[in-house]
Amino acid sequence: MIKTGVAIMNGKHNDDLLRFLQDELAIPTDDLKLAIRRTDEIPSMLPMVLWQYGFVSIHQLEKIFDWLQN
Repeated sequence: MIKTGVAIMNGKHNDDLLRFLQDELAIPTDDLKLAIRRTDEIPSMLPMVLWQYGFVSIHQLEKIFDWLQN
């Protein structure tokens, strides 16, 4: 799990989502940190930023949206 000191610990991002991204989709911590920095103002954009930067495939993006919907 991403340690304190990044934006997610300010309550801007859901810990469960980050756990899913790391555990289920194996997204590296450094990739998540970069995406989180890019979504400080609009945290809900995290999945799209991950996709835009090429950190997740379109298939993984669909999995993220499915997870968020449930």
